[in-house]
Amino acid sequence: MNDFLNRLNSYLEAHELPTEVELLTADASTREYFRIQRHGTTAIACVYPEPFDPAEQNYLDVTRLFLAGELPVAKVYDSDGELGIIIQEDLGDTVLRDVMLSADPMRRRRLLDEAITLIARIQSATELAFEMNSVASRLKFDREKLLWELNFFKTHYFETYRNSPLSEADNAAISAEFDELATELESYASVLCHRDFHAANLMLDGQNKMRIIDHQDARIGSATYDLVSLLLDRINEPPAREWLAEKRKYFLEIRRKLGLPKLDEDEFAYEFRLQTIQRCLKAAGTFSFQSVNRGKTHFLPFIGPMFAISIRATESLGRFPAIRGILERELATSGS
Repeated sequence: MNDFLNRLNSYLEAHELPTEVELLTADASTREYFRIQRHGTTAIACVYPEPFDPAEQNYLDVTRLFLAGELPVAKVYDSDGELGIIIQEDLGDTVLRDVMLSADPMRRRRLLDEAITLIARIQSATELAFEMNSVASRLKFDREKLLWELNFFKTHYFETYRNSPLSEADNAAISAEFDELATELESYASVLCHRDFHAANLMLDGQNKMRIIDHQDARIGSATYDLVSLLLDRINEPPAREWLAEKRKYFLEIRRKLGLPKLDEDEFAYEFRLQTIQRCLKAAGTFSFQSVNRGKTHFLPFIGPMFAISIRATESLGRFPAIRGILERELATSGS
Protein backbone atom coordinates (compact mmCIF):
# COMPACT_ATOMS: atom_id res chain seq x y z
CA MET A 1 0.00 0.00 0.00
CA ASN A 2 2.84 2.40 0.81
CA ASP A 3 4.13 2.24 -2.77
CA PHE A 4 0.68 3.05 -4.20
CA LEU A 5 0.22 5.97 -1.83
CA ASN A 6 3.75 7.30 -2.35
CA ARG A 7 3.24 7.40 -6.11
CA LEU A 8 -0.13 9.11 -5.71
CA ASN A 9 1.41 11.71 -3.40
CA SER A 10 4.11 12.37 -5.99
CA TYR A 11 1.39 12.99 -8.60
CA LEU A 12 -0.64 15.26 -6.30
CA GLU A 13 2.37 17.33 -5.28
CA ALA A 14 3.53 17.71 -8.90
CA HIS A 15 0.06 19.02 -9.86
CA GLU A 16 -0.29 21.17 -6.73
CA LEU A 17 -3.33 19.24 -5.55
CA PRO A 18 -4.30 18.51 -1.91
CA THR A 19 -2.57 15.40 -0.55
CA GLU A 20 -5.46 14.41 1.72
CA VAL A 21 -7.01 11.29 0.14
CA GLU A 22 -9.66 8.70 0.93
CA LEU A 23 -8.86 5.03 0.34
CA LEU A 24 -11.67 3.17 -1.42
CA THR A 25 -12.32 -0.59 -1.38
CA ALA A 26 -11.44 -2.24 -4.71
CA ASP A 27 -13.14 -5.66 -4.39
CA ALA A 28 -11.06 -8.24 -6.30
CA SER A 29 -8.83 -5.71 -8.05
CA THR A 30 -5.02 -5.53 -7.98
CA ARG A 31 -5.37 -1.75 -8.34
CA GLU A 32 -5.91 0.72 -5.49
CA TYR A 33 -8.50 3.49 -5.67
CA PHE A 34 -8.44 6.83 -3.85
CA ARG A 35 -10.82 9.78 -3.75
CA ILE A 36 -8.91 13.04 -4.21
CA GLN A 37 -9.69 16.75 -4.35
CA ARG A 38 -9.18 18.27 -7.78
CA HIS A 39 -10.07 21.79 -8.94
CA GLY A 40 -12.86 22.29 -6.45
CA THR A 41 -14.47 18.88 -6.82
CA THR A 42 -13.66 15.25 -6.17
CA ALA A 43 -12.11 12.74 -8.57
CA ILE A 44 -10.98 9.13 -8.38
CA ALA A 45 -7.31 8.19 -8.64
CA CYS A 46 -6.75 4.64 -9.85
CA VAL A 47 -3.22 3.55 -9.01
CA TYR A 48 -1.87 0.53 -10.87
CA PRO A 49 0.74 -1.89 -9.50
CA GLU A 50 3.22 -0.84 -12.19
CA PRO A 51 3.87 1.89 -14.78
CA PHE A 52 2.09 1.73 -18.16
CA ASP A 53 2.25 3.24 -21.61
CA PRO A 54 -0.86 5.46 -21.98
CA ALA A 55 -0.96 4.77 -25.73
CA GLU A 56 -1.35 1.06 -25.09
CA GLN A 57 -3.21 1.03 -21.77
CA ASN A 58 -6.39 -1.05 -21.96
CA TYR A 59 -8.54 1.02 -19.60
CA LEU A 60 -7.81 4.23 -21.47
CA ASP A 61 -8.40 2.54 -24.83
CA VAL A 62 -11.71 0.91 -23.87
CA THR A 63 -12.90 4.09 -22.14
CA ARG A 64 -12.39 6.00 -25.40
CA LEU A 65 -14.38 3.30 -27.20
CA PHE A 66 -17.24 3.25 -24.70
CA LEU A 67 -17.52 7.04 -24.59
CA ALA A 68 -17.54 7.16 -28.41
CA GLY A 69 -20.35 4.58 -28.29
CA GLU A 70 -22.26 6.78 -25.80
CA LEU A 71 -21.91 4.18 -23.07
CA PRO A 72 -22.05 5.55 -19.50
CA VAL A 73 -18.50 5.18 -18.19
CA ALA A 74 -16.46 7.64 -16.14
CA LYS A 75 -14.62 10.36 -18.03
CA VAL A 76 -10.83 10.30 -17.79
CA TYR A 77 -9.31 13.62 -16.68
CA ASP A 78 -5.62 12.76 -16.73
CA SER A 79 -3.10 9.92 -16.66
CA ASP A 80 0.54 9.47 -15.71
CA GLY A 81 2.04 6.32 -17.16
CA GLU A 82 5.34 6.55 -15.28
CA LEU A 83 3.54 6.71 -11.94
CA GLY A 84 0.87 4.20 -13.05
CA ILE A 85 -2.03 6.56 -12.30
CA ILE A 86 -5.33 7.39 -14.01
CA ILE A 87 -7.49 10.27 -12.72
CA GLN A 88 -11.16 9.92 -13.58
CA GLU A 89 -14.65 11.14 -12.85
CA ASP A 90 -16.01 10.42 -9.38
CA LEU A 91 -19.19 8.38 -9.76
CA GLY A 92 -19.89 8.30 -6.02
CA ASP A 93 -20.20 5.29 -3.74
CA THR A 94 -23.53 3.72 -4.72
CA VAL A 95 -22.85 0.25 -6.09
CA LEU A 96 -25.78 -1.41 -7.85
CA ARG A 97 -25.25 -4.69 -5.99
CA ASP A 98 -25.82 -2.93 -2.64
CA VAL A 99 -28.92 -1.17 -3.94
CA MET A 100 -30.38 -4.42 -5.28
CA LEU A 101 -30.00 -6.11 -1.89
CA SER A 102 -32.26 -3.57 -0.18
CA ALA A 103 -34.58 -2.55 -3.02
CA ASP A 104 -38.20 -3.64 -3.24
CA PRO A 105 -39.05 -6.21 -5.95
CA MET A 106 -40.38 -3.63 -8.41
CA ARG A 107 -37.26 -1.47 -8.21
CA ARG A 108 -35.00 -4.53 -8.41
CA ARG A 109 -36.71 -5.61 -11.60
CA ARG A 110 -36.46 -2.12 -13.10
CA LEU A 111 -32.77 -1.81 -12.26
CA LEU A 112 -31.99 -5.28 -13.58
CA ASP A 113 -33.78 -4.56 -16.84
CA GLU A 114 -31.83 -1.31 -17.13
CA ALA A 115 -28.60 -3.26 -16.69
CA ILE A 116 -29.68 -5.80 -19.30
CA THR A 117 -30.33 -2.93 -21.71
CA LEU A 118 -26.75 -1.74 -21.16
CA ILE A 119 -25.47 -5.15 -22.30
CA ALA A 120 -27.35 -4.79 -25.58
CA ARG A 121 -25.98 -1.25 -25.95
CA ILE A 122 -22.43 -2.55 -25.47
CA GLN A 123 -23.07 -5.11 -28.21
CA SER A 124 -24.28 -2.27 -30.43
CA ALA A 125 -20.75 -0.81 -30.24
CA THR A 126 -19.16 -3.91 -31.80
CA GLU A 127 -18.71 -2.37 -35.24
CA LEU A 128 -17.36 0.82 -33.67
CA ALA A 129 -14.75 -1.21 -31.78
CA PHE A 130 -13.37 -2.53 -35.05
CA GLU A 131 -13.56 0.88 -36.73
CA MET A 132 -11.52 2.42 -33.90
CA ASN A 133 -9.13 -0.55 -33.86
CA SER A 134 -9.77 -0.74 -30.13
CA VAL A 135 -7.87 -3.32 -28.15
CA ALA A 136 -11.31 -4.80 -27.41
CA SER A 137 -11.67 -5.70 -31.09
CA ARG A 138 -8.28 -7.42 -31.06
CA LEU A 139 -8.99 -9.58 -28.03
CA LYS A 140 -11.41 -12.49 -28.17
CA PHE A 141 -12.94 -15.22 -26.11
CA ASP A 142 -11.29 -17.80 -28.30
CA ARG A 143 -10.64 -21.41 -27.39
CA GLU A 144 -7.30 -20.55 -25.82
CA LYS A 145 -8.71 -17.84 -23.53
CA LEU A 146 -11.80 -19.81 -22.51
CA LEU A 147 -9.70 -22.89 -21.82
CA TRP A 148 -7.22 -20.85 -19.79
CA GLU A 149 -10.06 -19.68 -17.55
CA LEU A 150 -11.39 -23.22 -17.11
CA ASN A 151 -7.93 -24.48 -16.24
CA PHE A 152 -7.54 -21.57 -13.80
CA PHE A 153 -10.64 -22.92 -12.05
CA LYS A 154 -9.26 -26.45 -12.03
CA THR A 155 -5.96 -25.31 -10.52
CA HIS A 156 -7.20 -22.84 -7.95
CA TYR A 157 -10.31 -24.66 -6.77
CA PHE A 158 -8.94 -28.18 -6.48
CA GLU A 159 -5.29 -27.43 -5.69
CA THR A 160 -5.07 -23.94 -4.16
CA TYR A 161 -8.34 -23.89 -2.21
CA ARG A 162 -9.25 -27.55 -1.63
CA ASN A 163 -5.66 -28.82 -1.58
CA SER A 164 -7.01 -31.94 -3.27
CA PRO A 165 -5.86 -32.30 -6.91
CA LEU A 166 -8.00 -34.35 -9.26
CA SER A 167 -7.07 -37.94 -9.93
CA GLU A 168 -5.39 -38.67 -13.24
CA ALA A 169 -8.61 -40.17 -14.63
CA ASP A 170 -10.82 -37.28 -13.48
CA ASN A 171 -8.34 -34.73 -14.76
CA ALA A 172 -8.25 -36.35 -18.20
CA ALA A 173 -12.06 -36.59 -18.38
CA ILE A 174 -12.79 -33.03 -17.30
CA SER A 175 -9.97 -31.61 -19.44
CA ALA A 176 -11.44 -33.25 -22.54
CA GLU A 177 -14.85 -31.73 -21.80
CA PHE A 178 -13.30 -28.33 -21.06
CA ASP A 179 -11.68 -28.42 -24.49
CA GLU A 180 -14.97 -29.38 -26.12
CA LEU A 181 -16.80 -26.58 -24.30
CA ALA A 182 -14.19 -23.92 -25.11
CA THR A 183 -14.02 -24.92 -28.76
CA GLU A 184 -17.78 -24.67 -29.20
CA LEU A 185 -18.06 -21.36 -27.35
CA GLU A 186 -15.37 -19.82 -29.55
CA SER A 187 -17.68 -20.26 -32.53
CA TYR A 188 -20.18 -17.88 -30.87
CA ALA A 189 -17.66 -15.07 -30.19
CA SER A 190 -18.96 -12.24 -32.39
CA VAL A 191 -19.98 -9.23 -30.25
CA LEU A 192 -18.38 -6.74 -27.89
CA CYS A 193 -18.49 -7.90 -24.27
CA HIS A 194 -17.66 -6.07 -21.05
CA ARG A 195 -16.30 -9.39 -19.71
CA ASP A 196 -17.05 -8.74 -16.02
CA PHE A 197 -20.54 -7.31 -16.21
CA HIS A 198 -22.30 -7.78 -12.87
CA ALA A 199 -23.99 -5.68 -10.22
CA ALA A 200 -20.72 -4.94 -8.38
CA ASN A 201 -19.35 -3.33 -11.56
CA LEU A 202 -22.34 -1.04 -12.05
CA MET A 203 -22.95 2.14 -10.08
CA LEU A 204 -25.67 4.74 -9.66
CA ASP A 205 -24.22 8.24 -9.84
CA GLY A 206 -25.47 11.40 -8.12
CA GLN A 207 -28.32 11.67 -10.63
CA ASN A 208 -29.23 7.97 -10.19
CA LYS A 209 -27.92 7.24 -13.67
CA MET A 210 -26.52 3.74 -14.09
CA ARG A 211 -22.80 3.79 -14.90
CA ILE A 212 -20.40 1.06 -16.02
CA ILE A 213 -17.03 0.50 -14.31
CA ASP A 214 -14.15 -1.99 -14.55
CA HIS A 215 -14.49 -2.29 -18.33
CA GLN A 216 -10.80 -2.50 -19.24
CA ASP A 217 -10.98 -6.20 -20.16
CA ALA A 218 -13.65 -5.79 -22.86
CA ARG A 219 -13.29 -8.16 -25.79
CA ILE A 220 -15.22 -10.03 -28.47
CA GLY A 221 -17.28 -12.92 -27.17
CA SER A 222 -20.63 -14.66 -27.09
CA ALA A 223 -23.81 -12.59 -27.08
CA THR A 224 -24.69 -14.48 -23.89
CA TYR A 225 -21.48 -13.77 -21.95
CA ASP A 226 -22.38 -10.54 -20.15
CA LEU A 227 -25.95 -11.70 -19.56
CA VAL A 228 -24.73 -14.88 -17.87
CA SER A 229 -22.39 -12.77 -15.77
CA LEU A 230 -25.11 -10.34 -14.70
CA LEU A 231 -27.79 -12.92 -13.91
CA LEU A 232 -25.64 -15.64 -12.33
CA ASP A 233 -22.61 -14.02 -10.71
CA ARG A 234 -22.47 -14.17 -6.89
CA ILE A 235 -25.86 -15.77 -6.44
CA ASN A 236 -26.97 -17.48 -3.22
CA GLU A 237 -29.06 -20.10 -5.00
CA PRO A 238 -29.86 -20.99 -8.61
CA PRO A 239 -32.67 -18.80 -9.96
CA ALA A 240 -35.82 -20.32 -11.38
CA ARG A 241 -35.58 -21.53 -14.97
CA GLU A 242 -38.68 -19.50 -15.84
CA TRP A 243 -37.06 -16.31 -14.54
CA LEU A 244 -33.94 -16.90 -16.61
CA ALA A 245 -36.06 -17.55 -19.70
CA GLU A 246 -37.95 -14.30 -19.08
CA LYS A 247 -34.70 -12.31 -18.81
CA ARG A 248 -33.25 -13.92 -21.93
CA LYS A 249 -36.42 -13.02 -23.84
CA TYR A 250 -36.29 -9.44 -22.57
CA PHE A 251 -32.65 -9.13 -23.67
CA LEU A 252 -33.44 -10.44 -27.15
CA GLU A 253 -36.27 -7.92 -27.46
CA ILE A 254 -33.96 -5.05 -26.46
CA ARG A 255 -31.42 -6.21 -29.04
CA ARG A 256 -34.15 -6.19 -31.68
CA LYS A 257 -35.22 -2.65 -30.73
CA LEU A 258 -31.62 -1.49 -31.06
CA GLY A 259 -31.47 -2.90 -34.58
CA LEU A 260 -29.14 -5.77 -33.79
CA PRO A 261 -29.48 -9.05 -35.72
CA LYS A 262 -32.34 -11.26 -34.56
CA LEU A 263 -31.31 -14.31 -32.51
CA ASP A 264 -33.45 -17.44 -32.25
CA GLU A 265 -34.76 -17.83 -28.70
CA ASP A 266 -34.08 -21.57 -28.43
CA GLU A 267 -30.62 -21.32 -29.96
CA PHE A 268 -29.82 -18.43 -27.63
CA ALA A 269 -30.93 -20.53 -24.63
CA TYR A 270 -28.60 -23.34 -25.76
CA GLU A 271 -25.68 -20.92 -26.11
CA PHE A 272 -26.58 -19.38 -22.73
CA ARG A 273 -26.29 -22.76 -21.01
CA LEU A 274 -22.91 -23.46 -22.59
CA GLN A 275 -21.67 -20.08 -21.45
CA THR A 276 -23.17 -20.63 -18.00
CA ILE A 277 -20.90 -23.62 -17.38
CA GLN A 278 -17.77 -21.81 -18.53
CA ARG A 279 -18.51 -18.49 -16.80
CA CYS A 280 -19.63 -19.99 -13.50
CA LEU A 281 -16.58 -22.25 -13.26
CA LYS A 282 -14.34 -19.31 -14.16
CA ALA A 283 -15.97 -17.36 -11.30
CA ALA A 284 -15.48 -20.27 -8.88
CA GLY A 285 -11.79 -20.30 -9.78
CA THR A 286 -11.51 -16.58 -9.13
CA PHE A 287 -13.32 -16.92 -5.79
CA SER A 288 -10.96 -19.73 -4.78
CA PHE A 289 -7.86 -17.77 -5.76
CA GLN A 290 -9.01 -14.56 -4.07
CA SER A 291 -9.92 -16.31 -0.82
CA VAL A 292 -6.60 -18.11 -0.44
CA ASN A 293 -4.13 -15.65 -1.94
CA ARG A 294 -5.74 -12.35 -0.97
CA GLY A 295 -7.75 -13.29 2.10
CA LYS A 296 -11.09 -12.35 0.51
CA THR A 297 -13.04 -15.24 2.02
CA HIS A 298 -16.39 -13.46 1.54
CA PHE A 299 -16.36 -14.94 -1.97
CA LEU A 300 -16.44 -18.55 -0.74
CA PRO A 301 -20.22 -18.87 -0.14
CA PHE A 302 -20.82 -18.25 -3.85
CA ILE A 303 -18.85 -21.30 -5.03
CA GLY A 304 -21.59 -23.81 -4.19
CA PRO A 305 -24.29 -21.95 -6.14
CA MET A 306 -21.89 -21.64 -9.09
CA PHE A 307 -21.54 -25.43 -9.06
CA ALA A 308 -25.29 -25.98 -8.72
CA ILE A 309 -26.18 -23.75 -11.67
CA SER A 310 -23.42 -25.37 -13.76
CA ILE A 311 -24.78 -28.82 -12.95
CA ARG A 312 -28.26 -27.74 -13.97
CA ALA A 313 -26.90 -26.41 -17.27
CA THR A 314 -25.18 -29.73 -18.04
CA GLU A 315 -28.45 -31.53 -17.30
CA SER A 316 -30.41 -29.22 -19.61
CA LEU A 317 -27.85 -29.77 -22.36
CA GLY A 318 -27.60 -33.53 -21.74
CA ARG A 319 -23.82 -33.22 -22.07
CA PHE A 320 -20.58 -32.99 -20.10
CA PRO A 321 -21.01 -35.94 -17.70
CA ALA A 322 -17.49 -35.57 -16.25
CA ILE A 323 -18.05 -31.93 -15.32
CA ARG A 324 -21.43 -32.77 -13.82
CA GLY A 325 -20.17 -35.77 -11.85
CA ILE A 326 -17.15 -34.00 -10.40
CA LEU A 327 -19.17 -30.93 -9.38
CA GLU A 328 -21.88 -33.09 -7.81
CA ARG A 329 -19.21 -34.92 -5.81
CA GLU A 330 -17.73 -31.62 -4.65
CA LEU A 331 -21.11 -30.32 -3.51
CA ALA A 332 -21.73 -33.55 -1.61
CA THR A 333 -18.34 -33.78 0.10
CA SER A 334 -17.05 -30.23 0.56
CA GLY A 335 -20.15 -28.41 1.70
CA SER A 336 -19.40 -25.71 -0.91
